[in-house]
Amino acid sequence: MAGKLIEYFNRQPRIGVISTSGKDGMVDCAVYGSPQMVDEKTVMVALGRGRTFANLQENPNAVFMIIEPGAGILDWKGLRVYLRMKEYFTSGPQLDAYRSEVSKVIGKQAAEMIQVLAMFDVAEVRPLIDVGQGWEKSI
Repeated sequence: MAGKLIEYFNRQPRIGVISTSGKDGMVDCAVYGSPQMVDEKTVMVALGRGRTFANLQENPNAVFMIIEPGAGILDWKGLRVYLRMKEYFTSGPQLDAYRSEVSKVIGKQAAEMIQVLAMFDVAEVRPLIDVGQGWEKSI
């Protein structure tokens, strides 16, 4: 099932929402298209130096939510992927290599917006709408 999760998580085009909070408990959520699951336990996210990154420096926990509308609310699909930031790069070969790839695919302007490359451990995966089913049935 892990392969199915990675395939679903990385399918493009898709946009999801990252939710974070700082040490003061103030919550932020932001739309992101960059998260990539690199293996069944690791997610990579390209960030700017905004509120999301500031919160993650104070509190490494986040949730990435992928949403696909359906005919009715119970037909909607998606996932809530609970994450914990384990490391980040604000310079160096990892960030440079990522920016280079983004520049080739999306363009130089998009690559220049990336200031941080963050790596997360996957703590938990839950369905978008939890009606007692596993995440496998919600994608």
